[in-house]
Order: sequence, then structure tokens, then C-alpha cells
Amino acid sequence: MFSGIKTVAQFRRKYSEAIKSDKWKSVVGLEVHAQIMSESKLFSGASTKFSSPVNNNVSLFDCSIPGTLPVLNKRCVEAGVLTALALNCHVNPVSWFDRKHYFYADMPTGYQITQQRAPLAVDGIFSFEVLPVGSQKTSYKKQVKIKQLQLEQDSGKSLHDVDRSLVDLNRAGIPLMELVFEPDLKDGEEAAALVKELVNILQRIKTCSCKMEEGAMRVDANVSIHREGEPLGTRTEIKNIASVRGVASAIQYEIGRQIKIKDSGGTIINETRGWDAATKTTVAMRDKEVQQDYRYMPEPNLPPLHIAMGPVERGCVNADELRKLIPELPEETRERLKELGLTHEQTIILVNDFTLLSIFEEAAQKRKINYKHLANFLINDLLTILNKNEVEPNDINCSSDYYGEIVELLQNNKINRNTACMLVQEIVSGNQIRPTKIVQEKNLFQITDIAELTKLCQEVINENEKAVRDYKSGKIKALKYLMGAIGKKSKNLADMAKANDILKTLLHK
Repeated sequence: MFSGIKTVAQFRRKYSEAIKSDKWKSVVGLEVHAQIMSESKLFSGASTKFSSPVNNNVSLFDCSIPGTLPVLNKRCVEAGVLTALALNCHVNPVSWFDRKHYFYADMPTGYQITQQRAPLAVDGIFSFEVLPVGSQKTSYKKQVKIKQLQLEQDSGKSLHDVDRSLVDLNRAGIPLMELVFEPDLKDGEEAAALVKELVNILQRIKTCSCKMEEGAMRVDANVSIHREGEPLGTRTEIKNIASVRGVASAIQYEIGRQIKIKDSGGTIINETRGWDAATKTTVAMRDKEVQQDYRYMPEPNLPPLHIAMGPVERGCVNADELRKLIPELPEETRERLKELGLTHEQTIILVNDFTLLSIFEEAAQKRKINYKHLANFLINDLLTILNKNEVEPNDINCSSDYYGEIVELLQNNKINRNTACMLVQEIVSGNQIRPTKIVQEKNLFQITDIAELTKLCQEVINENEKAVRDYKSGKIKALKYLMGAIGKKSKNLADMAKANDILKTLLHK
């Protein structure tokens, strides 16, 4: 259905064509596994350092040596409670751990310690902004429910070779928070926006690095379709999506795939699928028609987990004290930025990119510049140049004040936009000279003098008689050609707004 697709734009266009019929409604629910920022594992003292040598971060408990017992990591409980509070969840004063039995070669115990029956927190409300792709679409606020937040340990990693399978237990016992969201989403764009907001929050409260490329956050998506007014359809689960873009693309593809099957008279089967980022398709992994019995049982080696709150003073951690540690959250930042005069869309883009937001706030504090102009420059010009050079904002080693200085030069009409973009390119290329000094050394100041601009326009008129005749005969495009000639003749230093007015005046004489 989506074969031959080479670009994201083609994929989105094909997807839109696939679901343009209003007879199908899609429903999406997410489960997110976030690795807790902790130096040691959930139940052992082994290190959680990423990219350590194989089987280097493994304690006796992690490899299930008989006689070893789990010891709960207090830091992980603090992170779980802090996350629950930031996500408006109800923290249970008492929760406990369960054993979830299933066999994987990289899980030596034959079970996972998790929280199934009484999780750490439940009943959260999560609000976020959705900024759909396409200039014709407007942003909107979405709210979803969080069913539960639970603590659990990760499994190890199996490495499959041609004639054997190897096991790396470095991840075995890594502390995870599993966040289960109710199926309140409708498509991949909403799911990606949810994940972006969640990443933003977890990074601010420092409970998860959210480095998806390191496996610090993984997303499972449950997708189904149904007709308006009918019960929900059979769902499929897409496992271990490892990027925000992958979340959007995998869900959109799966919705289109299910619609094609239903429209052709087929049946959706309950199965687990994986996302292949190379082919931009979901692929079957295993069916789920037979309910697996995990034989949950209370973890006998861990007592109930008590959380102190309100009048209850005794517990593993104190929820009231942790609540005081919550910093300004993304929604509060967006409201603060709106008070500075930024548009709704600008606040969403800035808050979704922590590095870009930091550049904005630092530059705004040091210089008296128009906040809206600064945001426009960072979003439209800086990001365009960075994308062209295939670098990220945090890859550039320069002070945020460099960007503020460029915007100040723009604001004071010392330079034009072309020069501003050239200065950014200089920074990207590693030039650490201050923008003002570059402008002075290369004589890049904008031509604003009326007499000089008038002379420039008259020269262009004299040198382009055919274009002048075309314009006077009603061909408006000729004006654009003449303006281009002015830009070229002035080496893109002319104040084009003033030049445009002067050129029109001269042409109508």
C-alpha cells in the first residue's frame, strides 16, 4: 500500500489518501517505558551506565544466583512519585510488587518484578498541545487519562547470531516507570505530541533522560479502527518504537493498513507488530489470540511500599516534600511566553525544543529585543540553517547572546535578513568572531540611505528596459525580477522594503 515511498512528505500524503474516508474512526492508546535516572538498578547496586562492556553491570541478584534478595532503590521510588505528581496522578499511600512470570533467555529468574495489582500511582490527567503538520491546520489542546504508573525492572538483551544466541544482562534490573495511557488518542500526530510533552516534563524533573536512541524511553502503541457509533475494533500492538517520529509514522501506517484490510473485506487479528523504520511499515511479530497466563503473584521478598503524605508521616519517601521540587512545567512555560507576546504556535515550538528555549530565554535576558522577532528568527531562520547543515542546536558551541546580537542588528536595521542568515552560517561553521565585528570587517551593513537606494533603483531600471516595459504593461512578475536585480546589484545589502517603495515610485513616473 505504501511501497515506493521515499520521503516523509510522500508518506504523509499517501497516509492522508488512505484515511480520507470518514467512515472509519481510529483509536490509539500508549504504554511508555521510561528508564529512571539512577546510578544503580531497581533492586541491586549494579551500575546503570549505558554502553558498558557486555555483562559488566551485573550483580549476583541480576543473574539470579540462589539466595540473593532484592533491595528496593529509594531513588527510584522518589523518581516515580515525583513523576506521578508532575503528571497529576493519584499516588497510592500503599502499593506492592508482583511477580510476572514468563520465560525469556535474558531474564534468568523466569519472572519480572513489577506492580500489577496495586501500582505506585493511578488516575492521572495529562494535557498537551498538538501542532499538526501543514500550514492550514491550527494547534489545539488535547487531554488524556493516565490509567497507572508502576515501577518495574527491565530484562536483559539477547544477541542472535547465525548459529547461536548470546545474552547481555547489563540491562537486566534497570529501573523503569511504565506509564499506561487510556486509549484517548485518534492518530499518530496526537501520539507524537503526547510523547514530546512527556519527554519535556521528565527531562525537567530529571527522572528520565529520555534518550530514545539509548533505550531510555520506549513506546508501545495499541491501534484499532471502528465505524462511528460501533464498538471498538480489534487492536494491534506496535512494540518498542524508539523515536518520536517513529511513533507518528508507525501509528499512521498501521491505521492505513487496517483500513485497507477492512475495506477489502478482511479481518484484523489481535497481534503484536514491530515498526521497521527502514521500510516505514509495521511487521508481524506474534499473534495474541491466546491470552497468555503470567501467573501473577505477590513478590514474597519485598514488603508493601508505603508513601508518606498528609497526616501520614512514615513511609519510604514523603510525597508532600517531593511536590515542592517540581519546577516550572511546559504548560506554565507556554503561558509565560504568551505573556511576552509570542504566538501560540511559537510557544509550542520553543517549549518542545529545550535547547532552543534556553537560547531564547538567555538571549532575551541580555538584550532589549523584540521577543516575537527573536522567536521568529530562531524558529524560521536558525532551524532552517541547522537542518540544512544536519546539525542540532546543542551541537553549536557558541553563546546564546550571539543570536541575540544578530536579532538586535536586524531590529535596528543595521543588517537585513540575508546577512543575518549568513552570520548564522558563520557560527555554524565554527567562526567565533562576534556578529557585529564580522559585519564591520566585511562591510555588510544594510543600505538604508534614500539617495543611495534611489540611485541603485534607477540604475536597475536603466539596465532592464524590457522588464520595465513588461511591468508597465501589467505583468506584475516583472517587478519581482527587478527587485531581484536590485538585490544582486547591492550584493543583498539593500533595504528591500524601502527599495520596493522607491522602485514603484520611479516606475510610475
